[in-house]
Amino acid sequence: MKLMYLFLLLAIPFMSDAQTDAQRAKNFNINSKGIAIEGYDPVAYLANQKAVKGDEAITYTYKGVKYAFASSANREKFKANPAIYEPMYGGWCAYAMGNTGEKVEIDPETFKIINGRVYLFYNFYFNNTLKSWNKNEGPLKQKADSNWQKFITK
Repeated sequence: MKLMYLFLLLAIPFMSDAQTDAQRAKNFNINSKGIAIEGYDPVAYLANQKAVKGDEAITYTYKGVKYAFASSANREKFKANPAIYEPMYGGWCAYAMGNTGEKVEIDPETFKIINGRVYLFYNFYFNNTLKSWNKNEGPLKQKADSNWQKFITK
């Protein structure tokens, strides 16, 4: 009996990690090919200060979320510290997350770097939400941080 109890205690963390990765992937903005950020390189935002399309042959999956990279060097940078390079709010529109708490698509070329983190925005049909974000960034960021917690704790 004690051996069975010990086995369960050791197995639970591994079982919950797999569930966490699957749930996490469901909450992230992933395209029809299964790649985050519409296939853009998450490292390029910080390293190059611009949006760069990743190569689907150079990918890495971190905690259930697959990313594409413009180079193997960028993939290695990401592997070394993924938390820095992952976009905020699972790659959903930061403005929408702060304004309504909704997951809204993004234009991967419309972004802002705040304190070393990448924030992405909706920018279609003459509606660039980065402009609205900039007008009220502090309160929107606080609300977005709070709203995103509701998704990642499900």
